[in-house]
Amino acid sequence: MVSVLQNVAIDCTNAYELARFWSRVTGRPVETEDGPGSEETQVLLAEGPVLYFHQVPEPKTIKNRVHLCLRPDTSRDHEVERLLGLGATLVGDHRNPDGTGWAVLADPEGNEFCVLRSESDRAAAHA
Repeated sequence: MVSVLQNVAIDCTNAYELARFWSRVTGRPVETEDGPGSEETQVLLAEGPVLYFHQVPEPKTIKNRVHLCLRPDTSRDHEVERLLGLGATLVGDHRNPDGTGWAVLADPEGNEFCVLRSESDRAAAHA
């Protein structure tokens, strides 16, 4: 017997608004039954677990021990700029002049996540 990963739970102070941010990041919908004021909201990913947002009274105070890593369809740098435009903030820039590395961003509630190189970025580095 094994367990199946059902969802990735993210505590937040405004479940619906944070889910809307992640919906724009992933291009996937927020659960249709959820709306402003919902204390629990989900983003339904195409594959894998659901992103589950649960409203809690306390704000985030320390670095995440678990975080999401994104591999964009487009270039890493283009995706970083897009996500900054959606409301993310740059927390750590680990991009190297040779094109390797990653960027650490935070969502509007301060939850860190990484943007990795895309497959096309990786292929260009090996060409």
